Amino acid sequence: MDGYIHKNAVAYSTLLFSFGLMTSIFNFYYVKLFLSVYGISQYWFNIAQLIYLLWNAINDPLFAYWQDNCKIEIFRNRKTAILYGAPFFVVSFLLAWFPWGDYNETKWLAGVHLFVSMACYDALYTFILLAHCALYAEISPKHEDRLRLTKYSQVAGMLGSSSVMLAEFLCDGLENMRAFQIYVLILGVLGWAGMYYTATNVRTAHDLKSASIPQYLPKSDASPDPTVTSIFSQFIQVIRRKNFILFVTINFLQIFHNYYLQNFLSIFADELIPSRAMPKLVKKLLYGGSNLLVPVLVLCLSPLVAKRGYYKVLLWSFYFKVGTAALMFIFGYEWHWLLVLFFLCDRSLHKAIFNFFNLAVSDIIDEDQREYRRSHPLSSSVFGYNALFTKPAQSLAPMMIVAILEANNYQDRLAEDMSVAQHEALKAAIFSVACAIPFVVGVLQVIVWRPYSIRDSHRDDNKVY
Repeated sequence: MDGYIHKNAVAYSTLLFSFGLMTSIFNFYYVKLFLSVYGISQYWFNIAQLIYLLWNAINDPLFAYWQDNCKIEIFRNRKTAILYGAPFFVVSFLLAWFPWGDYNETKWLAGVHLFVSMACYDALYTFILLAHCALYAEISPKHEDRLRLTKYSQVAGMLGSSSVMLAEFLCDGLENMRAFQIYVLILGVLGWAGMYYTATNVRTAHDLKSASIPQYLPKSDASPDPTVTSIFSQFIQVIRRKNFILFVTINFLQIFHNYYLQNFLSIFADELIPSRAMPKLVKKLLYGGSNLLVPVLVLCLSPLVAKRGYYKVLLWSFYFKVGTAALMFIFGYEWHWLLVLFFLCDRSLHKAIFNFFNLAVSDIIDEDQREYRRSHPLSSSVFGYNALFTKPAQSLAPMMIVAILEANNYQDRLAEDMSVAQHEALKAAIFSVACAIPFVVGVLQVIVWRPYSIRDSHRDDNKVY
């Protein structure tokens, strides 16, 4: 069994290497690309984000339901979904980095480009990620095995997330756009190769059970086609459970915090930490190092999660988030090295803790299966229903931050047409946001997470499907 889990952990985590290569680049640079390089206006940025928010809310539960209930092989079979979705995902990743025309003459075109890029990227990302997340719950029901999957995933993620640091050193970020475009093409090819390996090599507990059933035994009749009533009933059964509601709430807040950090860290650091204060190398190490530190933290925290459970570790991280934000605000943004440490801790610890959220979702899936005596877990559906309520945070975070930047004349800053007083006001606003978001998010997460009741799954390795 250990060999089975080891091989599956390698195959499972290889896809996260591919995701790390591409998603790290996309999330870190796309806002800066459209704001600073393409010069998109706030109006078209918000229009694109609003339309994307609606699309984002629809496609997650739709894909989730298809993957759990549809009889078409590409939707029903997790590995087939990854295999055939991979090349389309790579194409969607590449859409953003190549301009479609002169955005100075056609302002609306930048908005269309942004929406199409985000919508295509998220649709394919969701399609593959739901299948991959479902594999997490279906490879093994044991907490120990799932924690091993998390550890392997972090090693793969650490290698993949190095793409941001390499971009900073090889292409100087977005400064050398031609080199950057060649770089993302190479990442796309590597990303497809990793997803192909996962799709052709991973195995689930259900695969083993199916293989152990004698071939001469008759197969049971196919389940009847689901009705609208059964679909709605399944949806209500999942979303009304207390633990699901509590988890979705903290996950929404975590995603909001996560996308603020991914999309605006480089913009905030460029404004708050002047070049004269420290070498440019330090910023590059901050941007790339915060990604590389995440897997190290996950590996270090995994024994603590195994011993104390993810519930307590998550709760402690929320308290830490509140404390560090309060201390940074007290010191102020003139303490540049302390600010670098704060950004590093805020991003790396936040993302490290986020990697343990799948443990909670898997427990919620198991709880749902036991409660309603389902023959198979609703893995994709639960992940999809979770995404239905949490994905809007991906749009709300950049919309809110861009509105604050525009209110403080950020476009004038890009055009280098800003007085010293205006620049100081912009820096003060950015610093306030940088401290307020982790503080407020952390306080809300502490309040919401405390009543969560699945706290001892790390002590129970006897769960079965």
